[in-house]
Amino acid sequence: MCRDRSQRMASQQVSTKDDILQRLLKCGSATAQVLAADLSISAQAIRRHLKDLEEEGLIIHEIDRSGSGRPQHVYELSAAGRSRFPDGYDEFALGLLETLAGTLGEDHVSQILREQWVRKAIAYRQALGSGPLKERVARLVDLRREEGYMTEWEDISKADDDDLRIFISEHNCAISTVASSFPGVCAHELEMFAIALEGCNVERTQWMAGGEHRCGYVVSLASSPVPVESSR
Repeated sequence: MCRDRSQRMASQQVSTKDDILQRLLKCGSATAQVLAADLSISAQAIRRHLKDLEEEGLIIHEIDRSGSGRPQHVYELSAAGRSRFPDGYDEFALGLLETLAGTLGEDHVSQILREQWVRKAIAYRQALGSGPLKERVARLVDLRREEGYMTEWEDISKADDDDLRIFISEHNCAISTVASSFPGVCAHELEMFAIALEGCNVERTQWMAGGEHRCGYVVSLASSPVPVESSR
């Protein structure tokens, strides 16, 4: 009986979280108070669910200080949260790339994809700044999470070694549909990390496309930065 009760409670929690995601999808953004009123649950319960959803990377929040009272957290879906709702974009993107490959050739498509990753890398680099490596990696992980990646990082440096080594892991792939037909995009992604983290070497140690359960990258300081070269 206790087990049945636990299962019912877990099911209710999942249902409430889905309701929150659907509400944010419809209204764009909302405070905890508004969500609690709309879903007829307590403020304490809604904050617990919002905390869980944010830890799962499905929602993000901004602090609204525009009013005269206490600043409020305003919640909205992250890219990962939006990906929970079918949109067909992956299939459209894959179809477009296949059409381009048939028209221009796969080499030209590869060049186009690389150019896109280089642009992404430069945007990341500008957002990360030139602070300590750990700070840049932490910021990069936050950016990746906002884009729908389940990304984590940890310091794996050895106690008896002065060299800093950081491990970045990604447990899902937001471009898996494209990568299945154009695996070269993964090589561009590796290059993107190296360009974004200026002054670093980046090595892929695990690869989902190779059958492993996650993609893993080891980041270490390099003697010289990776040059940024356009494919055009």
